[in-house]
Amino acid sequence: MPISRRTLIATLGFGSATTMLPRNAFAAYPERPIHLIVPFAPGGNADIVGRIVGDRISNAVGQPVVVENRGGAGGSIGAEVVARAAPDGYTLFVGSNGPLTVNPFVQAKLGYDPLKDFAPIALTSYVPHVIILNNGVAAKTLPELIALSKQQPINMATSGVGSATHMTLERFKAATGANITHVPYKSGGALMPDLMGGSIQAAMTEFSTALPLHKGGKAHIVAVGSAQRSKLAPDIPTFIEGGVKGFTAQSYIGILAPAATPAPILAQLQKAIAGGLTNGSAADKLRDLGAEIATPDQMTSEGFAKFIRADYENMREAAKLAGITPK
Repeated sequence: MPISRRTLIATLGFGSATTMLPRNAFAAYPERPIHLIVPFAPGGNADIVGRIVGDRISNAVGQPVVVENRGGAGGSIGAEVVARAAPDGYTLFVGSNGPLTVNPFVQAKLGYDPLKDFAPIALTSYVPHVIILNNGVAAKTLPELIALSKQQPINMATSGVGSATHMTLERFKAATGANITHVPYKSGGALMPDLMGGSIQAAMTEFSTALPLHKGGKAHIVAVGSAQRSKLAPDIPTFIEGGVKGFTAQSYIGILAPAATPAPILAQLQKAIAGGLTNGSAADKLRDLGAEIATPDQMTSEGFAKFIRADYENMREAAKLAGITPK
């Protein structure tokens, strides 16, 4: 069949244009390992969830996912690393309350804008906060702990100044009048040896971090920040049951990329995460740690962005209630 002059010119024109495009414009994503930045030290909730989700991404896209712990400044150091990274899908962020929605209200100078410098991909899960006590502390219930603190100060650790658990601790103090001295650590995992050893009396931390110690009898949880008791530990009462009206608190984990990351890459990653947490063993692993899986809507880029904006405003109000000002 003869080719028309117009078709020939169009074909030649397309060929000329394509030769001018960079070679990597046609490269299939991903063609090399993906780096997943966890902005906290190993052992905490973000690290655990990040590694589980990283495995699911790796299985879906056929490339290794390398987890890098970049702790410091309540997660801000790792967040800034990702915010400044090339928006090519090869540097991702394990985002949580601290760097995304708490730090703007406790740190005066951030090297990034949490609402502008990231492209949300998917919320993965959330886990309630708990108070866990060293076995040497006389209090065995939340009301007993509050009463004891008013007789003698209680030192209570969190995963760092400006962390989500620190904000929860400040809310708890404001709600109960408990006399508690804050002891900041670098992560939830880092404080556990000192809790067991007796260097600190208590910790406000994630349920997933504290549950193994509680079940092993090495320390005991007196309250969980969920609306109902956990099926994993039905012996633990909620803060509400302990007399702190309406008190709930949780940490959330989601995956983000630098702003301006191409939409097809975001869609591919979102599909990998949602598929990995809907099918297979990953969701069961998270539930075994005490986490709740995000809803299908929250596992979308749009749903996660909406979730972040809502929590951002909630933390703004929480900081005001706690009397926290950026420093």
